[in-house]
Amino acid sequence: MTPAPRGIVRLLNTSAGRVLCLAGEIDAATVDTHLRRYGREPMPVEVVDAGSVTGMSMPALDLVLDHLDAAERAGRSIRVRRSPAAERLLAGADR
Repeated sequence: MTPAPRGIVRLLNTSAGRVLCLAGEIDAATVDTHLRRYGREPMPVEVVDAGSVTGMSMPALDLVLDHLDAAERAGRSIRVRRSPAAERLLAGADR
């Protein structure tokens, strides 16, 4: 049985565009729940909001980097809001 997710990953439609929102402890189960709901392909987003992240697993980091890479390949820049926990991992990934 898969453990219950401890964080949240959602795609939100806002007046400013689509946002990939992450909050709490983003473990592998949280990422798996997101991928089952939205699919494996990164969605076009205008913002990655990781400002409420308290911890990120490597699958969570991969999810964020996949969205950033997809935006870069499409010639789009996106804003990234980072909590201290997200900042440490993203800085280590040269982002």
